[in-house]
Amino acid sequence: MEDQQKNASVLYDAMGKIGRLYTERAIQAQKGFMEHLQKTAVDPKLSIGVPPENPWQSWASYVTDAVQRSVLFMDILRERGNIYIEHVKEGSPPLLAFKWEIVLDGRTFDQPVNYALVRIIPPDGVKTDDRKRPFIIVDPRAGHGPGIGGFKKDSEVGVALEFGHPVYFVIFFPEPEPGQTILDVSAAETKFLETVVRRHPDSPKPTIYGNCQGGWASMLIAANDPDKVGSIVINGAPMSYWSGSWSEGEGENPMRYSGGLLGGAWMSLLASDMGNGKFDGAYLVQNFENLNPANTFWSKYYNLWKNVDTEKERFLEFEKWWGGYFLMNEEEIHWIVDNLFVGNKLARGDVKAAPGTYVNLKAIRSPIVIFSSKGDNITPPQQAINWIADVYSSTAEIKANGQVIVGLVHEDVGHLGIFVSGKVAQKEHTEIVEALDYIEMLRPGLYVMELQEASGKGKEKYISTFREVKLEEMRNLNRMQRKDEKPFEVVAEVSVMNEKAYALFGRPLVRSMVNETTAQMGRTFHPNRSQRWAFSDFNPVMWPVAAMAQNVKTNRKTVEPGNPWRKLEAIGSEMITASWNLFRDLRDAASESLFFQIYGSMLALGASGVVKPAPAVEGKPDPREMPFAKEALEQIEKGGYPEALARMGALLGQHAGPIPLNRLAMTDEFVQSDKILSKISEDEGRRLRSEAGVMALLEPERTLNALPKLLSRKEDRERAIQILEWGLALEGITKEQRDMGNQIRELLKGGSSTAGKGKAAGKTT
Repeated sequence: MEDQQKNASVLYDAMGKIGRLYTERAIQAQKGFMEHLQKTAVDPKLSIGVPPENPWQSWASYVTDAVQRSVLFMDILRERGNIYIEHVKEGSPPLLAFKWEIVLDGRTFDQPVNYALVRIIPPDGVKTDDRKRPFIIVDPRAGHGPGIGGFKKDSEVGVALEFGHPVYFVIFFPEPEPGQTILDVSAAETKFLETVVRRHPDSPKPTIYGNCQGGWASMLIAANDPDKVGSIVINGAPMSYWSGSWSEGEGENPMRYSGGLLGGAWMSLLASDMGNGKFDGAYLVQNFENLNPANTFWSKYYNLWKNVDTEKERFLEFEKWWGGYFLMNEEEIHWIVDNLFVGNKLARGDVKAAPGTYVNLKAIRSPIVIFSSKGDNITPPQQAINWIADVYSSTAEIKANGQVIVGLVHEDVGHLGIFVSGKVAQKEHTEIVEALDYIEMLRPGLYVMELQEASGKGKEKYISTFREVKLEEMRNLNRMQRKDEKPFEVVAEVSVMNEKAYALFGRPLVRSMVNETTAQMGRTFHPNRSQRWAFSDFNPVMWPVAAMAQNVKTNRKTVEPGNPWRKLEAIGSEMITASWNLFRDLRDAASESLFFQIYGSMLALGASGVVKPAPAVEGKPDPREMPFAKEALEQIEKGGYPEALARMGALLGQHAGPIPLNRLAMTDEFVQSDKILSKISEDEGRRLRSEAGVMALLEPERTLNALPKLLSRKEDRERAIQILEWGLALEGITKEQRDMGNQIRELLKGGSSTAGKGKAAGKTT
């Protein structure tokens, strides 16, 4: 009875919070609607001003312009439809702005997959160096075709080429190979990586550059074959899909609730059955479009109609990519939904790899750069970043694992802007590509990359700095301390039950009514496809449009600037946009409220919400007990000149402030100029920095006192002191670093160590 009363009290309290949250969000949506209208009303650009002297002439001029724009608008839609049909006939090749050649075709593998590795051919005037680090760009297979990472000259591909790097691109074809799975695809991508490594024996290990779902695919590759990966960049990648609420507030990420409201992964099975074993990527694209109905149903087309004389090329270029829909096997989409969207298993280590094994993200030792945006409502920053806290228990464990993780957060760009925006390519991606050669010089830990505008131009326009943070600071960014993720565990349990119910009762009926003909008809008449071919020359109604458009272009009469009817048109458009936004905000608020009413109630009433029983561990894991850390601590008194310099750098780095990129570049130049350090391989250098970081973190006093033993040769010790004095003279060195440097210098010159007697010596954490 007491437990029942307690559960009832918890449920009552939860329902009250959910109700208040919905009310707050509904009020905020209405407030946003009114603010939009008020902003429109006071916008001087939309002010009608003094009535025209001849209102009928203004009206006639506007009507003429509007009718002509309408004809040109319909002609552009006709061209879009023709382009769509032609692109499908051509086999929907990758929409890259660069020439390319196939290096390895996954369709020829023993276990065939519809993926291929292509080499980007540098355009005229661009030279690449095979001795530089090659880039492998992995695009998302999330409904669309490949090409978003090289869609424009100013893109990830273009930036890497500009820096002289050889660039490879992972493409895929519209139809999956029979029986292929995500793990088959991951194995094929691992072969692609090995091929690139063999093609560039004299270069550093490749960088894998993953976009959206290509980001978690890149992490799978790196976990499968960590010894062949140089660095990883994941852009807008949903690594921790349950996450949603940061300090800015709840509710800004509605997609995370869709799995629960639809009952889990069974819907992916239904969609695949309706496709006769294949899942139509148009469903995923439709989900993306529903996130912003104002743009999908109004703004995109109004902007084209409004600026029909100038927007044609941009509109058709983007729509060609946006309208290319690719298919997946049932096994693939079900794996994605079950393991990522509903199960959130990747970060928790529950994704199965080879028989009897699981994907372990801790196996990755290469530096990882995470690029996300607060304006991304598909993969918000918390989904891109929170996986770190799922994999690692503390900052100490990150360091003990020898891992460097760098986060870069944009303030407002949307999901697609992360990949296709020319401004983002010129700023964030340019700085990332430039920094990759030096990020490995960072000691293990978690960093935030910050960009500041400088007075230079091109590559010198921004200054990059790296500020070390603690994992606990990242956790504080989640306002709910991730308590709002608990109901998603119940969703995962409900999903399993619904899958079994559908397999028993629904699937036999659906499959009995579906064949390849009905599946193809369903795909052809999907709204996202039919809106294209229905406005093409395939439709006889559109045949006169081309001639009408040509006549309009010959006799085009644009409306005069300041026409009051054109301003009234713009005001009406803003009202429509505001109304759609109000609908969206109220819909998302209702979805969020309904989600927590259903699954929060189940949780409060005693649903376990346990996906996988947690091991009985008291407190956080001791980083000293990790195999890598234990081995490192056993080596404190062992080594020579390279080990001593690495440990001196780690001791000084314990007290560093923001680290500018040019300091890392100077460090790299010094390493290359040193006759001993320059001979150390990339892997060996990474090992030295990782071991030194662990020693300085866990045993700073022993690490300091062991330096004279490591520098037993007089010339090594003198060289180390010279390097130390050079480093202490650099701009931006903190007082704590200077104090530590003085201790090291006194110790190496024969003085006694004062380690452990003050803050400068550091503390074991």
